Amino acid sequence: MENRNIAEPLIEYIKKRITISEEELTEILSYFATKNIKKKQLIIQPDFVARHRNYVIKGGFRAYVIDKKGDEHTIQLAIEDWWITDYNSYVFQQPATMFVVALEDSTVLQIDYTSEQKLKAANHRYETFFRMMAERSAAYQQRRLISNLTQTAEERYNDFLERYPLLVRRVPQYALASYLGMTTEFLSKIRNKKVRRKS
Repeated sequence: MENRNIAEPLIEYIKKRITISEEELTEILSYFATKNIKKKQLIIQPDFVARHRNYVIKGGFRAYVIDKKGDEHTIQLAIEDWWITDYNSYVFQQPATMFVVALEDSTVLQIDYTSEQKLKAANHRYETFFRMMAERSAAYQQRRLISNLTQTAEERYNDFLERYPLLVRRVPQYALASYLGMTTEFLSKIRNKKVRRKS
């Protein structure tokens, strides 16, 4: 890696999850590359294979699909210390179905699919790290699915606000509404109701 200082958040992220030596840390970081992305720039789009897994150093991203009516549906959001890609495309190396766009000028650390496979084959600690990430992602997606099936729109918003207050402040209202499965107008009503309760 050309500039280790920029990787400090990723280093902390890794150390929180696995026990790793300095030598191993240097090795895993050598497979990541820094990429600066402008606001509104796409890093993944349908019909092209997602070659990278992206760790957000600075900025924010939105992954979304467009249905046959032309409506957008937000699948994932990510800000600093989160990962984002089209996971189905990345894991199976097949054409993506999602758009992933920068919501702000952003910086990510990218690892490509081939490099990740090499790391996992070379050292069980690296394999453990990526497996833990996959498990956490699967658990999160399950919680989200259950939330969408069992909670009202207002309950989903309140739960998300409690868990991810920084994300709620950073992400545009249209993206948050789409992610939570409601219209922007309905999200505005919920937010206004909360404001009136406080006053």
